[in-house]
Amino acid sequence: MTLEADRNVDAGSIAAPFVTTVMQIEPAWIDYNGHLNMAYYNVLFDRSIDQMWLELGIGPDYLKTRGGSTFTAECHVRYLREVHLGDPVRVHVYLIAADEKRIHTFEELRHAEEGWLSATSENMTMHVDMGVRKVAPFPPDIRARIERVAEAHRAAPRPEGIGRSIAMPSKRAEPVR
Repeated sequence: MTLEADRNVDAGSIAAPFVTTVMQIEPAWIDYNGHLNMAYYNVLFDRSIDQMWLELGIGPDYLKTRGGSTFTAECHVRYLREVHLGDPVRVHVYLIAADEKRIHTFEELRHAEEGWLSATSENMTMHVDMGVRKVAPFPPDIRARIERVAEAHRAAPRPEGIGRSIAMPSKRAEPVR
């Protein structure tokens, strides 16, 4: 198996968005409503991040060889259109921002053939030193690679939905009489 660090991937060439391979909906993921259960949207989003992390050099081999990994600290998912069994999907991943310990991503789950948007997921990921299981800075070479990708992604139009929060719709105030 080739180590991620030896892949000779120029992380600066990861265009915005990073687009995953086509993924299939598994039959066990369909709920009693006949569509993809909400939990499995997160599985698809997680698999997409794993694909991008391989390109950044922070996947499973990074854990084995350098003792670092990433943990999701926060996640906000929006469900916009149902996905059904047989729908091929891809995830478009935007690296919105990064610093020495964190990566902010925004993902769009799209129908792989028709292109329509099914769901989004906005995430804050922390780099962890697995030897002590504490948040720690990325090594300089990884940090530089992440920053090259973040710079390339900053040039792309920001997808709709970044930074949204959950709240009840506001009601218009009744005029005072």
